[in-house]
Amino acid sequence: MTLSQSLASFIVNTKFEDLPQDVVDFAKICILDWMGSAVAGKDLQPIKIIDDFVRDMGGAQQATLVTGGKSSVAQAAFVNGAASHIVELDDIHRGSIIHAGTVVIPAALAVAEWKNKSGRDLIEAVAIGYEVCYRIGEAVTPSHYYYWHNTATCGTFGAAAAAAKLLDLNTEQIMHTLGSAGTQASGLWEFIEDGAMSKQLHPGKATMNGVISALLSKRGFTGASQILEGRRGFFEAMSKQYDPTKITNQLGEIFKIIENSFKIHASCRHTHATMDLAIDLSNEHDLKVEDIEEVTVQTYQVALDITDNAQPNTVYASKFSLQFCTALALVKRQGGLLDFTEESLHDPVIRGLMEKVKVGVEPSIHEAYPEKWGSSLQIQLANGEIVQKQSEYPKGDPENPPTKGEMVAKFKQLASKLPEKQIQNYINDILHLEELPNVKTFFTIQHQNSFTIIK
Repeated sequence: MTLSQSLASFIVNTKFEDLPQDVVDFAKICILDWMGSAVAGKDLQPIKIIDDFVRDMGGAQQATLVTGGKSSVAQAAFVNGAASHIVELDDIHRGSIIHAGTVVIPAALAVAEWKNKSGRDLIEAVAIGYEVCYRIGEAVTPSHYYYWHNTATCGTFGAAAAAAKLLDLNTEQIMHTLGSAGTQASGLWEFIEDGAMSKQLHPGKATMNGVISALLSKRGFTGASQILEGRRGFFEAMSKQYDPTKITNQLGEIFKIIENSFKIHASCRHTHATMDLAIDLSNEHDLKVEDIEEVTVQTYQVALDITDNAQPNTVYASKFSLQFCTALALVKRQGGLLDFTEESLHDPVIRGLMEKVKVGVEPSIHEAYPEKWGSSLQIQLANGEIVQKQSEYPKGDPENPPTKGEMVAKFKQLASKLPEKQIQNYINDILHLEELPNVKTFFTIQHQNSFTIIK
């Protein structure tokens, strides 16, 4: 079998009944977490631009937009994927470095709504989509990640897998779906140099391209049969090192969705271990900013590749500045959605403390990456005292998990602009999603710019 055939067979043969209860429960939390991020991000400027574009293009009224109204299934996936990534609170998988929720769930939800699928069908497709993109991401990580945004590239395969499952494609059609998905997989990190809006384009197009790939295959459109391992395929073109065995090892025996991590801070995940330490040390020692002489952060090289930015000039760039995030956490002792603001960006106290933050690589922490996304934080005080702490797993990792109550609380904060009844409906209905007979009733339009889940 080619790798595409192996994945296609897994996609076709995996049923809701095959999913362990912990996988079902975990998938629902992933969907709740995705929905919170999508609702929180839907009114931000880059999403408004994408939404305006989609409305100008028009489209059949097939699936609901988080921004209000409906559009074609592909364009709904586009908007909803983009919206769920922008506040930097969407889920993340360590081994593959993929934010799967932002690409898999909007693809699955759009197709499921359009095709009158059940809540069980939606959960099934989400678990399958996560599995496919995580395995491909693990196969090419870490070398792929230096230039390529894994969520955009590998995520395209996950969106395609979820859409293919819900469209009831056969193994040959799914093989072609994966071929079309892989040839469209893209997303370069260069946007980070400018703090450009491209990061929202990445998940939007990944989920849209996954849906398009499945829709084309259903109509007989063919794709490369060995898009992953072929001599001019995904692995060879986009990775210095790769391990194809990670695609098929225990495929169908374990479900990687439960390896997923959830974000507590509203910034790049590579800053989270350090932010956790900063908050802990501030609280444990009641640190005063004026008493801090020097802050030393030591972590893994990839964290510095993405977040070593001593002078962020936008709120969005500040989320990708390890120096800013460390100072913010020390000053505010938290790093939630409402902490990353223009006021914080230009706060002279935070800016002053940033100048005292030094970042570097700790060999043992670097060696443990990507299995562990750790950090070491040392703070020297004016009185000569040194306080320090090290961690291997930031809050939200499977080894340091949030409770269901904490995830519900996170959702409530992200959706806080909505009416209380609407928020409670989201929580109740997503946590009982397997009881929903038809995903078409998942959404009902309340007014032009909002929607809710109904029973």
